[in-house]
Amino acid sequence: RDAGSALEALRDDGYAVVVSDIRLPDMSGEALFGQLLEGGRLPPPTLFITGYGSVEQAVRLLQRGARDYITKPFDLDELLHKLRAIAPGLFPGRSTDEQDTVLGVSPVMRRIQDTLRQVARHRVTVLITGESGVGKEYAASYLHQQDPQRRERPFVAVNCAALPEHLLEAELFGYEKGAFTGAVRSHRGVFERADGGILFLDEIGEMPSAMQAKLLRVIQDGRVQRIGSERPVGVDTRLVCATNRDLKKAVRKGEFREDLFFRINVIHVEIPPLRERREDILWFARRFIEDYCAAHGARHYLLPVSEKYLLAQPWPGNIRELHHAIERACILAPQEILGPRELGAADQEAPAVGEVPGDEDLKRHLLDYERQLIVDALNRHQWRIGDTASGLGISRKSLWEKMRRYGIHEP
Repeated sequence: RDAGSALEALRDDGYAVVVSDIRLPDMSGEALFGQLLEGGRLPPPTLFITGYGSVEQAVRLLQRGARDYITKPFDLDELLHKLRAIAPGLFPGRSTDEQDTVLGVSPVMRRIQDTLRQVARHRVTVLITGESGVGKEYAASYLHQQDPQRRERPFVAVNCAALPEHLLEAELFGYEKGAFTGAVRSHRGVFERADGGILFLDEIGEMPSAMQAKLLRVIQDGRVQRIGSERPVGVDTRLVCATNRDLKKAVRKGEFREDLFFRINVIHVEIPPLRERREDILWFARRFIEDYCAAHGARHYLLPVSEKYLLAQPWPGNIRELHHAIERACILAPQEILGPRELGAADQEAPAVGEVPGDEDLKRHLLDYERQLIVDALNRHQWRIGDTASGLGISRKSLWEKMRRYGIHEP
C-alpha cells in the first residue's frame, strides 16, 4: 500500500511491526519514518526493504531508530529471521533470552556478523579481540545463537582476569568434596556446566601459565579432571575466547603459550573500537533507551543536539561506557527528553577560547533551551495549559504546537 494509507492505518489500529520499502509511490522511506517519529513517540519496530544502491539511506534510517533493513533480492527465511530479531513477540515459541543479538549497523559489524554466522556451523575455536567494552561477549553470544547444534544448550561466560589462580582452576575444572579446605561438596566446573554448549573465556590473555597448560590439555583431550579426582570426565564444549591484549606479542615475550595460541586462534575476529564505527553510536544509544524504558515503564527520547553530542564523544570505554551514560541519563533525567546535560555534558570542561559553535550548533542549543523553558513553566503551573501559555506570553495554540514539536507529554 502507499505511505499515506499505511500511516492512517497505524494511527487508527496500531501494529506490532512495520515492514516498508525504502522507495514508495507517494514519499520516501525516510519521510515515512520521519512521520512515524512525529510527536516524540517511538514507532513500532521498523524493517526497511532496500535495493543495493540504497544501503547508505537504510543505514541513516537505522541511526534514526529503525531496527533493521533487508536487501533485495531476499528469500522468506531471511525475512523471517530479521522479523524474529526485531519483533520477538511475534514468535512466541522463543523466549526473551533467545532473541537474536545484533552487533551493530556499520558495514564492518555487518561483515563480522556474517563471519560469525558462517563459523557457527563448524566446530572450531574462535578468538575475539578488541578493546575493553567493544562487545566481545555480545559477539560470542551471537555465535551461540547462530550455532544450530548448541543454541539450545548453555552459554557460560568466565572472566579469567577476575579470579586468582587457585579459584580460577576450581571454577574451570571443578573439584571433589574434600579436595581442599572449604570443599564441603563437589562442584562442577564451567567446562562441565557448558557441556553441549559454548564456554566463553574472556580476558584469556591474563590466564596464568600453569592454567594455560591445563587448558591446552582439555582442548586436546576433550576431557576435564576435577581437583581431587582421579577420573577425567568427557565434555563436548565449544570454546570461544576473547582478549584485549596482542597475544602474538605476548607469545614473543613468553607470556602466553604458543601452542595454546594456535589452538584458540583457528578463527580470529577483531572488533574495532566504537570511535571507528560511529554509525553504531546512535543505534546502540536508541537500543539502550528502549531497553531501559521497557524494563522500567518509562519514556525517554534524544534531542537532535543530544545525538550530535553523543557522536562527538571519543567513547574510550566503547559500548560499555555508552551504555552506562544512557542508563545514568535515564535514571537522572527530570523529564522524558535526554539532553546533553543528562548525558554528561555538564561534567566536562567548558570549551576552550576560540571554540565557538557554528550556526547549526547555536540553533540546536536554542531549541534545546526553549524546550526546557516550556517544561519548567509547565511544572510551575502544574501543567495547566492556559496558565502556562499566559506565563510564557504565547497563545494556547502555540503552546500545544511547541509541546507536540518537542515531544512534551504530561508525566
